[in-house]
Amino acid sequence: MAAAMVGNKLVEVGTKIIAVGRNYAAHAKELGNAVPKEPVLFLKPTSSYVREGGAIEIPPPLQSVHHEVELAVVIGTKGRDISEESALDHVEGYALAIDVTARDLQSAAKAAGLPWTVSKGYDTFTPISDFIPKKQMPALGDLELWLKVDGELRQKGSSKDMIFSIPFLISHISSVMTLFEGDVILTGTPSGVGPVTAGQKITAGITGLIDMTFPVVNRQKTKA
Repeated sequence: MAAAMVGNKLVEVGTKIIAVGRNYAAHAKELGNAVPKEPVLFLKPTSSYVREGGAIEIPPPLQSVHHEVELAVVIGTKGRDISEESALDHVEGYALAIDVTARDLQSAAKAAGLPWTVSKGYDTFTPISDFIPKKQMPALGDLELWLKVDGELRQKGSSKDMIFSIPFLISHISSVMTLFEGDVILTGTPSGVGPVTAGQKITAGITGLIDMTFPVVNRQKTKA
C-alpha cells in the first residue's frame, strides 16, 4: 500500500495528461477513422482525475458519454528528446484509466474542424486506478484490458495490438513537449467503446493485476 500511495501522490503533482488517440486499429475503424501513421495526441486536464470511491459525473445536457479503457503510463523522471532505448527508464509505474468522452461534443467539434478539448476535459472524465510500481508490472507486450458496464463485457483487448509501442510513444511525445514527474500518458483504447448513462456502474481492469469500479451519476451543479 505504501508504494501505491507514493505513486498516487506522484500522479497528483503531474502537469498534464497526454492521451493517444487511435492507437488500436480496431478502435480507429469502429469510429470511422483512418489508422494513423504517427501518434494522434491530445491533452486532458489533471482536474479530470477521479479516484475509486468517487463517481463519474455526467454534466447536463450531455446526451452521449462513452467509456474508453486505457493503460496509463506514469512518468517518474523528467525528460526531453528521450530515446526509445532509454524510454522505460523514465517510467515510475503504471495505472488503469478510463478516458471518458462526450461523444456528441467530440463529433460536432470534429465535423466543424474545431478542437475537442471540452469533450474530454470535464471533471471526473479520467477515472484512474491505484498506482502499479514498474517492478510489479508483467511484460507490457500482452496485457489484457477489459471493461464492463453493469456486468456486461463491453471492451476486451490486448496491449500487443497497440499500433505504437510505449517506448515509441514516450520518445515521440518527449520530442514535442518535456515530460515531467507525475505526467500520465494514456496509451489508447481497444475496440468496443460505447455509451454509459447515470445509474449504471463501470468496472474495468487489467487481468490478473488490478480492477476498479465507478458508479455513473448525473452531475449536480455547485453554487459559487
